[in-house]
Amino acid sequence: MFRHRPSALANHLRALHPSQGVRGADDVPPIRAVWSRHRIESHQLAEFLALTGLRADHHVPMIYPHVLSFPLQMVVLTHPRFPVPIWKVLQIRNQLFQHRAIATDAVLDMDTVLADQRIVSKGVEFDLHTEVSTDRELVWESTTTFYVRGQFGPASAPPASVRLPSLGGMLAARWQTTDAAGWRFAALTGDYNGIHYWSWYARLMGFRRAFLHPQLVLAQCLSHLDLSRGSERERLDVWLRGPVYLRTAVQLFVSATARDTDFHLLPDDEHRPAVLGRWRSGASLSRLTDAPASQACAVRDDKA
Repeated sequence: MFRHRPSALANHLRALHPSQGVRGADDVPPIRAVWSRHRIESHQLAEFLALTGLRADHHVPMIYPHVLSFPLQMVVLTHPRFPVPIWKVLQIRNQLFQHRAIATDAVLDMDTVLADQRIVSKGVEFDLHTEVSTDRELVWESTTTFYVRGQFGPASAPPASVRLPSLGGMLAARWQTTDAAGWRFAALTGDYNGIHYWSWYARLMGFRRAFLHPQLVLAQCLSHLDLSRGSERERLDVWLRGPVYLRTAVQLFVSATARDTDFHLLPDDEHRPAVLGRWRSGASLSRLTDAPASQACAVRDDKA
């Protein structure tokens, strides 16, 4: 149970401990992290808006709870019982669901659990499920899927997923990525992985050079879309197919209907999109999961 923002330094020091390894598709370690009674801080929201180009009136952008709660995901990913080292983990999918708009001064309770893991043909996937509540009302939730390459045993059945967005659409925006926001954005997420800052380190990990935080890339995409920020339900499904490198020209393509908006981000030096997404709205949307919170061992803040 955390009363304050989880410490990024504590997370990274904890990540130095040896990992236990994947012990089978059904052996999901019971890890849970809870952050209670956090009031949204105006200066951090302002920093987020400045870095992403998004706007906030009386409510935060739909993606903001994803960034705000990410330090809890870092707690889970660096927990001694997490099966693999965080340094090898890549974020590959996001499912975000807003039940109702969140006020810019809301007091939030956030709860993240390691909900599932799957052995796939070339590695293993982990699902972290986060719920955000205010006054005991569920207002937002997400499932973030992380991937580690390797051989871990027989592959599990693939998860059910929504249809991938089309690759059509009109060019909506074009911009050049920079390296100016990395450390500032890490202060919001707690993710100081060197692959986002140092090209020499990123090359050691198998990438061409350093690349942007996925949440920052996604938020920048959303800043160029005309999406509702009202009180009705909204869902965003995102597939992260490749890195968006620093100092790279990118193009955003969009196809929209009354309720759905499909988009994809194409770097100029790539032949396939780095990000694909689908945003939907409407009262008929169902939540991501009806499963109760995991009976997991909670990570405690020693300073609480």
